[in-house]
This record gives sequence, C-alpha cells and structure tokens, in this order.
Amino acid sequence: MRTSRQRQVILEELQRAASHPTADELLARVRERMPKVSLGTVYRNLELLADLGLAQVIEDFGGQRRYDGDTRQHSHIRCVRCGAIADLMLDPTAESLTEVQAVTAYKVFEVRLVCTGLCPNCQVAGGGADIRQQETGSAH
Repeated sequence: MRTSRQRQVILEELQRAASHPTADELLARVRERMPKVSLGTVYRNLELLADLGLAQVIEDFGGQRRYDGDTRQHSHIRCVRCGAIADLMLDPTAESLTEVQAVTAYKVFEVRLVCTGLCPNCQVAGGGADIRQQETGSAH
C-alpha cells in the first residue's frame, strides 16, 4: 500500500499523543503541520491504520472513539470524572484467554482489561467517594 504524506503525518501525531485522542483532537494536531487536511481524511486514515495494525481503536469506554498509536498489547484505564484515558501496561490475555475458552464455545482471539477509576489530578480535587458511588451504584 502506498503511504501518503497525510497518512504519515497522522500516524506520527497519533504516536506522539499520549492522550488517546479522538479524530477531532488529532485533526487539530495534524492541522498544525498540514492546515488543509480534512476531518474525513483523518477518519479514513485512522481506520486504515487500525486495519493495518498500526493503531488501536478504543471503544470500550463509550462516547467517541479514541485512538492509540501504541500497538503493543495493553489495556487502558479511564478517569470517571474528567474522562482522561491512560495506558495500563498489563497483558491479561494469557491467563484470561484460557479461562474464557474453558467456559464458552467461542474461539477467543483477545481479552482486554477495561478499568475505571479516579486519576491523580481528580483525586487531588477531592470527591472520590461520591464519584465511586455514582459509577458503581454502591454505597460503600
């Protein structure tokens, strides 16, 4: 497949972004280098990069799709207050895959750990107990 200049810039900016950006957020970064690039171009290239295994699509947290330029096997954690997403460098696949295979007739290809919590910045801001009760529906 031919690598276009736009695709290369989109991939470079995605790999530089630690924030797991949405297509809109990535568009702003790409436009600093290529002012005329369109949102449609960013979307199409992000999907193509994901199909080629050069990017990950993060959909596990609801809301807009986010993208990750780090293709190593890893999970993510999301702050329930501010929505920040961070890498969680755990690979639950080996053990969990065996467990899932034992209780289902599915042929399982991947296991992802999806975590939510309160990021360090929001912890400093306070109110963690209220957020946890809202998120989990418990009164712990």
